[in-house]
Amino acid sequence: MQNARNIAIILVLAALVVVLPGGGAGANIAIQAVSLAFLGSLGWFASIMYRQHRSELYGLGENRRLALYAALAVGAVTLTATHRLWLTASGEIVWFVLIGACLYAVISVAVSARRY
Repeated sequence: MQNARNIAIILVLAALVVVLPGGGAGANIAIQAVSLAFLGSLGWFASIMYRQHRSELYGLGENRRLALYAALAVGAVTLTATHRLWLTASGEIVWFVLIGACLYAVISVAVSARRY
């Protein structure tokens, strides 16, 4: 019964977006607000993890820490530009190469850190 109620609420909201003038703009504002809240929560989570694991990060050494931070930065920029990169076939290839390189760098830093 609760699932049917939730589905009905979603259908009513979708109908309002379609029927009401300016509903699409309101929906875009709501999506942007949810996206910003999600990004804010990711930043908060990252800061908590950094504070909890600061000594392990500094224990990696300069080169590994640089590789880790660079991979995370490139990954963040690549994920931010996903829409633009996926407009062309060469952009899709570049996206996969960049994400693959980021994953490789993060995994190689984690594996080399566990060897000690």
